[in-house]
Amino acid sequence: MDDDSQYDEFGNYIGPDLAESEEENIGYDLSGEESDHEQTAPQHVTMEEEEEGPNSTSLVRMEDAEANQVILHEEKSFYPSAQQVYGEDVETIVQEEDTQLLSEPIVKPKRVEHTQLQEKDLPQTSYKKGFLVDLLKTPELIRNLVMVGHLHHGKSTLMDMLIASTHHLPWNLEKHKRYTDTHMLERQRGMSIKSSPMTLVLQSQEEKSYAFNLMDTPGHVDFMDEVSAGTRFADGALLVVDAVEGVMVGTEQAIKRCLRERIPIILVVNKVERLILELKLPPTDAYFKLRHVIEEVNSTIQRLSGSSSPSSSPSSSSSPQRLSPLRGNVLFASGQSTWIFSLSSFSQMYADTYPGTFPASALARRLWGERFYNPSSRTFSPKPQDKGATRSFVHFILEPLYKIYAQVVGEETKDLQKSLHPLGIRLKAKDWEMEVPDLLRAVLHQFFGPPTALVDAALQHIPSPAQHAQDKVNHIYRGPRGPGSLEESMIKVNPDAPTVLHVAKLYADSTLDTGTGRIAFHAFARVMSGRVRVGQNIQVLGQGYSQADEEEMAPATVDALWLHCSRYRIPIEEAGPGAWVLLAGVDATILGTATLLDLSIPRESRGIFRGLDWAGATPTFKVAVEPVNPTELPKMLEGLRRVNRTYPMSVTRVEESGEHVLLGSGEMYLDCALHDLRRLYGQVEVRVSDPTVRFNETVVEMSGLRCWSETQNHRNKLTMVAEPLDRGIAEDLEAGAYLREHYQWDLLASRSIWAFGPDLRLGSNILCDDTLPTETDKKLLKSVKDSIRQGFQWGTREGPLCDEPIRNVKFKILDATLSPEPIHRGSGQIIPAARRVCYSAFLTAKPRLMEPVNYIEVQAPADCVAAVYDVLGRRRGHVLHDLGKAGSPLYSVQALIPAIDSFGFETDLRTHTQGQAFVQQVFDHWQVVPGDPLDRSIPLRPLEPSPAPHLARDFMLKTRRRKGLSEDVSVGKYFDESMLLHMAAKGRTL
Repeated sequence: MDDDSQYDEFGNYIGPDLAESEEENIGYDLSGEESDHEQTAPQHVTMEEEEEGPNSTSLVRMEDAEANQVILHEEKSFYPSAQQVYGEDVETIVQEEDTQLLSEPIVKPKRVEHTQLQEKDLPQTSYKKGFLVDLLKTPELIRNLVMVGHLHHGKSTLMDMLIASTHHLPWNLEKHKRYTDTHMLERQRGMSIKSSPMTLVLQSQEEKSYAFNLMDTPGHVDFMDEVSAGTRFADGALLVVDAVEGVMVGTEQAIKRCLRERIPIILVVNKVERLILELKLPPTDAYFKLRHVIEEVNSTIQRLSGSSSPSSSPSSSSSPQRLSPLRGNVLFASGQSTWIFSLSSFSQMYADTYPGTFPASALARRLWGERFYNPSSRTFSPKPQDKGATRSFVHFILEPLYKIYAQVVGEETKDLQKSLHPLGIRLKAKDWEMEVPDLLRAVLHQFFGPPTALVDAALQHIPSPAQHAQDKVNHIYRGPRGPGSLEESMIKVNPDAPTVLHVAKLYADSTLDTGTGRIAFHAFARVMSGRVRVGQNIQVLGQGYSQADEEEMAPATVDALWLHCSRYRIPIEEAGPGAWVLLAGVDATILGTATLLDLSIPRESRGIFRGLDWAGATPTFKVAVEPVNPTELPKMLEGLRRVNRTYPMSVTRVEESGEHVLLGSGEMYLDCALHDLRRLYGQVEVRVSDPTVRFNETVVEMSGLRCWSETQNHRNKLTMVAEPLDRGIAEDLEAGAYLREHYQWDLLASRSIWAFGPDLRLGSNILCDDTLPTETDKKLLKSVKDSIRQGFQWGTREGPLCDEPIRNVKFKILDATLSPEPIHRGSGQIIPAARRVCYSAFLTAKPRLMEPVNYIEVQAPADCVAAVYDVLGRRRGHVLHDLGKAGSPLYSVQALIPAIDSFGFETDLRTHTQGQAFVQQVFDHWQVVPGDPLDRSIPLRPLEPSPAPHLARDFMLKTRRRKGLSEDVSVGKYFDESMLLHMAAKGRTL
């Protein structure tokens, strides 16, 4: 057949069936081959070949035919099948549509969680680890200090200087700076978030070694709970203040906590080099600036000591502590340049240069204040004798320091070597080629030497654990006292007494627990008496423990014991009084603070340490969280519990609507807590609501009617009124002040107090018994006292307006009609009635909402102050003070702003000032929100800001909706029917 006739004009095959033509060709070829074989030679074929020969030949022909045949495009196979490639025993799945997000990798990398930086091995130190452990056995050779101060004033850099002087690290400032900032979030944000301890061996000027327990704390005001934990462990504080910025809001908060914990303060004026390199002040002006900073700190201590309770003084005397370089409790330092000195240490340098000429102490007494040095007569005088006379501090300290800085920065290498040679400064050849900051650091480190000035100041002004034990125990211990008690053994720091430890902080481990797959926690504690050993069985008492209620007591075993040094841990077998230790295996029941006691201590001798003092701070910011995947709710709840353990001031709760709420002290605080919830403790993606604040409820007048409430069985009746407390009483109640001493309450009024609420001991509301013996059976009333107190605390914990705590209200019991039969006046009848009568008395006393108000401090150049006023004015804020920083081009604006209007304030302000303004804010007080929250005539328009008189109504309704409550306060829920009829007869409505 002609080949052209088998295809059409488009090239498609139209000939006969391919299979039939192939059979014909195969048959023809076979016949030809057989005839050829028959003619040539006889064949020698086996039986197998005889059977297979014709078939195999036909298969070959079939394969050739299939290779040459035309296959449609959709039937072509360019690649072998998955079964041919992987084999029949491998299951292959073909997915034609991508169901993964672009941000999600197809093969996820192995996730290794590290909560903090950790050294693989113990670093080499200038002392042996065993020598450190032996020093800790002697409390007189221990100093426990906490470093406190404002944000970016150089606390962590100062700690770096101490670590560099004792550790043989290949020190790289960029790699190892902020050695105590171990949390990954701290490294990313460039600020301390957690308090980090270090235990070092430091030498004094006399080359005697001491064990120093140091705690580096955050400077951001949102993390003052970490500062409170640090001051609880310490016997003294190093207050670090920037020489340019002076006292800031973080400095005030740190001083307040030191005064509350009764610990002495050493002032470190840091970043002195900024006066030379940045501000370029003359030496005389630099002296005035340093003196101003010191006086500013002293005036702050004086003011805060007067506003605190009388027992807040750091010493037994009533006068506040005075800081002065002449007393040795003021140091001058530069953490970046790694030097620190006091008047005594600088005088000792002169005494060593001119041996036998004068005693160092005599020169030190003349190096501060109005003491002038006359070069011509080489004498000191209280007044300048000639024009060339300068203050001794300027002549002997600042001018040499200025010259060193000027020469290192401005001179060539050869001239610099000649200038520094008389000072005994000799560097390696390669060191002279370093950059100016590194060269300054190397030169000044040799000039000043090791930080012995700090050690000598601590030895002189900070007591040892043995010296400070009595003040410490009297302040924080709540338990039996007297001879033979635990108090006596702790005051004597007796190592042979029963073991007592105080836990005030939990630290997360650096890796996941291999058993549970979660991050484990370890308890950080101070040994108060006795010795703690690995494998010891102890009892853990929570901060709510009492001898009457032992629910918060649990046994535990010390699985491991370490000295916690931020990035590494030194394992030890035992530790004695005064030591700071990290314990494994005892954290299961600890939330907040705890007391660890030896099992041999009997029940009647047990006591606990009081909880941390927040110094008036309270968590007012809150957000609601929920998991993106609802099935991961248990993981989120477990993560919230862990966040609550590692962030001391955080609070988690569940609203009636079922939403989970996280409360913190500020936006930065909540941001860090949510980061840890997502990445570390929960490992779950969560949705976060818009931030809001918590409110309080109060009254502004006395109840207009005597309000009563009957029990369900109509056998008992309680009558009560509510009235506002005097101004300032609520704050002092929370601070633990005494009413008789501060507000002249008589003995009868003080004894009539039944309870405080909602906190049992430090509540801001009072329940008083104002009944008369002639009208009320006091014996029956006392029998239901506990039930009435429980109802009162329940009511003040969740107010009637929007389920927020009640504040600054005094409830008076005026009358009580009680059933004589005990079965009819049980707690199930009295508690709800007491709560309901508290609500009815509250609602008839002109209830109001209270909102938190924050104190803010803005530091900005002078030309940005107008923008600060503008932004504050749009957020209901007002300025208190507008002052320039002495000796600097900065202005400090101090203002008040409602917390609910402070969200995004910092971003807004930086936008208006091109990033030149720096803001810090902290809770200051509660104030009444303008308007009546129960005024139903107020219209609320959506997406429009409410005017000032409508704010209370606006806040109440939105809060109730968010919590899943009814639209308005239900009168029938809190008032008896007889009470409603009585109100109608009197013409009273809510």
